[in-house]
Amino acid sequence: MRREGVTYELHHIGIPTGEHRPGERYAASIDMYTSDDLTGPLPIQWHRFGPDCTLAEPMRSQPHIAYKVDNLEAAIEGHVVILGPYEPIDDFRVAVIDNGGMPIELIQTSLTNADIWSRAGNGAKSRLYR
Repeated sequence: MRREGVTYELHHIGIPTGEHRPGERYAASIDMYTSDDLTGPLPIQWHRFGPDCTLAEPMRSQPHIAYKVDNLEAAIEGHVVILGPYEPIDDFRVAVIDNGGMPIELIQTSLTNADIWSRAGNGAKSRLYR
């Protein structure tokens, strides 16, 4: 999909959960646990938040949709940014915008999806999960 000069490619959905899930990894800097389910047609990231989580409320309580974009700065222009831009994984820039009350994650990267999920899952080259 192309909108306002930016190309958007559906990447994953993130879902808050209160359940412990297999394969969780912990991000101490924001007090969040994440696990991935790559078995279906759309990858799912499950996020469980600790009591000291610093993420904005919509990220802790609502699912979010994530898109890979070819120009992160243009994609966030004119939107309320509730997280970022930051680089949780090397060569993987992220920002989250408020889209009518729903958080939307926008990702700019040159990594393949295999590289993204590998780095996220094992903590390699990941600032967030080191």
